[in-house]
Amino acid sequence: MNPFALVRPRSHEEAARVMASGDYRLPVLKAGGLDVVDHLKEGLLEPDALVDVRGVRRRPDAPVVEREGDRLVLEATATLAALAEDPLVRGSAPAVATACGSAATPQVRAVATAAGNLLQRPRCWYYRHDQFDCLKKGGDRCFAIDGENAYHAILGGAGCYIVHPSNLAVALSVLDGRVHLVGGERDHLPIADLFQSPSRGVRREHVLEPREVVTHLSLVPAPRSAYLAIKHKQSFDWPLVSAAAALELDGGRIRAARICAGAVAPIPWRLPAVEQALVGIDPRDDGGLRTACAGAADGARPLRDNGYKVRLLPVVVRRAVRLAAGLLAVEEE
Repeated sequence: MNPFALVRPRSHEEAARVMASGDYRLPVLKAGGLDVVDHLKEGLLEPDALVDVRGVRRRPDAPVVEREGDRLVLEATATLAALAEDPLVRGSAPAVATACGSAATPQVRAVATAAGNLLQRPRCWYYRHDQFDCLKKGGDRCFAIDGENAYHAILGGAGCYIVHPSNLAVALSVLDGRVHLVGGERDHLPIADLFQSPSRGVRREHVLEPREVVTHLSLVPAPRSAYLAIKHKQSFDWPLVSAAAALELDGGRIRAARICAGAVAPIPWRLPAVEQALVGIDPRDDGGLRTACAGAADGARPLRDNGYKVRLLPVVVRRAVRLAAGLLAVEEE
């Protein structure tokens, strides 16, 4: 591991100035730093400065979560544990609370931050292993295509078959999520525009410029929202497939729905056809719900070992919709 400086700015603006100053060859922002440490240990990242923003808030007295107008605001450096337990989040955006509360382990959630969860790098073992010079590291092939690909993408692969690793990004995608920024020309960016597919640039998963620093996140409250992940071990594994749903009901029927799938594509994967099919459905009508959710995996191109995701995705979406509607009965597949 090469030596590096540790910079502790006192504000987001100061952090942005450090990142843009040119004083360092490769400055890297960190908050919780879990993913950064993994990259350092694997030799995938060799910064000459770590810019530590963990203790930085928009205001010295800023709470982890607060309302601003019609939106709920989350500090970028809020831990996943704090968001999962916050009464405002649990009541106004249960999809976010569940997504944060189901990530990794309690020890990780106590350190990992909201912005860090959104911007973590993919967990593909070929990318993470220093002996594989894959596309994402500048090589000429995606080893997952012919290799071990049970956990890789079935949608939107475009030559690189990572799945996006963020639980929180999936939940924010159905809540009009935004990231708010300093240091560049943009003051905010919709979550739908934050991430990029491999076809737009295989080396990076997001469109932030190096000098842009995330100050906070915001969302539109949706009490009828839910997040659901299916894992090998529900206590700590990465999702095999996940889904978030946010509903508006009218007379017991769905007036509008927003649905996003996770762990199936290189970006959080919105499902507009399913959203449209759900309109007018009574969530208690299991047959109608199954029909509306059946197309969740339309267009999927599974690899050799991950075809199970095609069958699992409509089930997870249907269950997320039922959870969002307040129907908590155990379902049969």
